[in-house]
Amino acid sequence: MFHTRLRPLGLTVASLAVACTVAGCSTSDAGSDSSASGGDKQYTFWDPYPQFDESSDWAKLVASCGDSAGVSIKRTAYDTSDLTNKTLLAAQQGAAPDIIDIDNPVISTLADAGVLASADDLGLDTSPFAENITAAGVLDGKTYGVPIGANTLALYYNADLLADAGVDPASVTDWDSLNAALAKVKTAGATGITFSGIGTEEGSFQFLPWFWGAGADLKELDSADAVSAVQLWVDWLDKGYAPNSVLNNTQTTAWQEFEAGKVGFVENGTWQMGNAAKLGFKYGVISIPAKDGGAAPAPTGGEFVAAPVQKDTDRYEATTKIINCLTSPDNLLTTDTTLSYIAPITSVQQQQVAKDPSLEPWVTAVDDAKGRTSDNLGTDYPIISEQMWGAFQSAMSGSASAESAMTTAQEAAAAKVK
Repeated sequence: MFHTRLRPLGLTVASLAVACTVAGCSTSDAGSDSSASGGDKQYTFWDPYPQFDESSDWAKLVASCGDSAGVSIKRTAYDTSDLTNKTLLAAQQGAAPDIIDIDNPVISTLADAGVLASADDLGLDTSPFAENITAAGVLDGKTYGVPIGANTLALYYNADLLADAGVDPASVTDWDSLNAALAKVKTAGATGITFSGIGTEEGSFQFLPWFWGAGADLKELDSADAVSAVQLWVDWLDKGYAPNSVLNNTQTTAWQEFEAGKVGFVENGTWQMGNAAKLGFKYGVISIPAKDGGAAPAPTGGEFVAAPVQKDTDRYEATTKIINCLTSPDNLLTTDTTLSYIAPITSVQQQQVAKDPSLEPWVTAVDDAKGRTSDNLGTDYPIISEQMWGAFQSAMSGSASAESAMTTAQEAAAAKVK
């Protein structure tokens, strides 16, 4: 969650991926070394949940999945950005862990660098998982790992404020009806909408529903549809529907503006559900509308469980058992509730909604969502994203028109992608 589940893919990752590709990343197995020295079958497992210590339900689940596979697991938790870098370096040095649980956009980077074993290599069945979620782990027709859960974006709204402004949230079904609602909120003396338009991957994450919802393609940043998405944000600022703070807002600061009670809508994610329950006003959630109606595809956040390549391929049998255990329907139900995730399997989603009906709009949003690295973008995505956030920042700040900003972005991206 951007928050803790979504992190930008920086130049360090890109440079490490190149280094790893040059080195070939022909990894030996760290777990095998442990097994040889300790006499037991120890498998190494890295995840991005340092908030969960060994007494946590998550750590106990990991250990129990090792037990069920007939091995012991040595778990190490890192911050998300550290996990990516350490995985690339470990692979380069021939000391990759057996299993990683890692932010979904990183999967294509690791796969492109030759770090990961494919689902076919592992004999891993990906068919139970939602195709739009597993798509983030597909590169050149091969799937790498499986999702452990997903989150995405939607619009939270202040029900009390909208009622005072005469806005029915159910009427917001496209850009025109959203703009009409924002105008009414402004007339009532409040701010229409806030979001994170910061010049980082966090801003791109927030921009993508509007970009995709306009019908735009990440390979054509200068298309008329793409320009219209930038122009939407520019118009919100020009008309006073959104505050100028959006240029520097993170998703956290955007939420803080919303929770103050003077903003009609905020674009944010499932990870704010706990905070939403503490708001001093009634709220609701709707899908982000596409330009011409319906729900816009929002980007998926969340982690994949995957297996780095090992020289000793006999280890894959236990690895696959561990992954299947961690992502079994029963375990996903508990894990995804703990992580504020929507499950990547339909039957588990239904159980989540049965237990907590407030999750229903989030299940809809996840079902409509799309991976940032989908469409086989892979490691091209971070390059495109950087040009995209630079473009909407330029346009919103008034230093360039939406059209010229996106033209410049497309030219720069085309010159850098492979």
